[in-house]
Amino acid sequence: MEPLQSPTADAVKPSQNRTIQNHLGEDVTVTNTDSLLLLCCLVSGLIDSTIYNGRNLSVMVMHASSDARTIDQPTAPSYRCKLVSRSIPLVPRMLWVSARGSLGHRTNKPYGWAKSLVSIVCFILGAFVFSRFCRYLNPMRRGTLVSSFLIQSTFILVTAAIIEAGVVDGSSPKVAQDIDWRQVIPIALLSFQSAGQMVGSRILNMSEIPTVVVTSVLCDFASDPRLTDPLRANAKRNRRLLGFFGILVGAVAGGWISNSAGQIQSVLWLAGGIKLLVTVSWMLWPRNQIMAV
Repeated sequence: MEPLQSPTADAVKPSQNRTIQNHLGEDVTVTNTDSLLLLCCLVSGLIDSTIYNGRNLSVMVMHASSDARTIDQPTAPSYRCKLVSRSIPLVPRMLWVSARGSLGHRTNKPYGWAKSLVSIVCFILGAFVFSRFCRYLNPMRRGTLVSSFLIQSTFILVTAAIIEAGVVDGSSPKVAQDIDWRQVIPIALLSFQSAGQMVGSRILNMSEIPTVVVTSVLCDFASDPRLTDPLRANAKRNRRLLGFFGILVGAVAGGWISNSAGQIQSVLWLAGGIKLLVTVSWMLWPRNQIMAV
């Protein structure tokens, strides 16, 4: 005689699946989402200061003058030249630096231009992929935001694991006359994922917190015609200022931790953990009540 099956046992699981699907299919509210983007600013500062310390390269594209100082250091007085002006826009300046390296100018890092180029290309590719991914799946849907930030978190944690496993040297600082091409792996992964959080700020209609470009934030902050408004009267100004301090705190903390530990993966594990926290927050974030009605 076959054992009796509870009629409710089989019904529970489909019901739970439908509940999860409905939850992920909801649109989230944008209220207070600036707090999650400010955490992303902290992640940007942590990663950028750490990778610049260990790889002499800014993967978050905070500004390109760091690359100019690193790549364009002559090894002989006869090749002395001026640093790239900070007033030149980001992409032309980095392309100029890349071109100097590729044209055979003598530098103390002859393949630094290659790392800069990889960083630029992967950032553009990340922006292309994340923007279309979010647009295709409905950008404000909970499942879309969870998936996007989970991918970003995975890229950071995979980078940390690669360095932890010894595939790439994680010592900090790392100075060499030649390039270890395995160093391109973390640069590519981190540059690609950083574009995702910038796309996220555009999706949430908070372009005042781009999360990765410090000079843009400062320019918009200083040129704000309502700069001197009372504290609660100008939310965009407040977000820009908090975004800048988020990146600054992350940069200081990342540099201090990597220098103290003598390795960069510790900071990457921390950054990946914070990004995972943002991912989980999207799962718990309130839904958009207007769309739900």
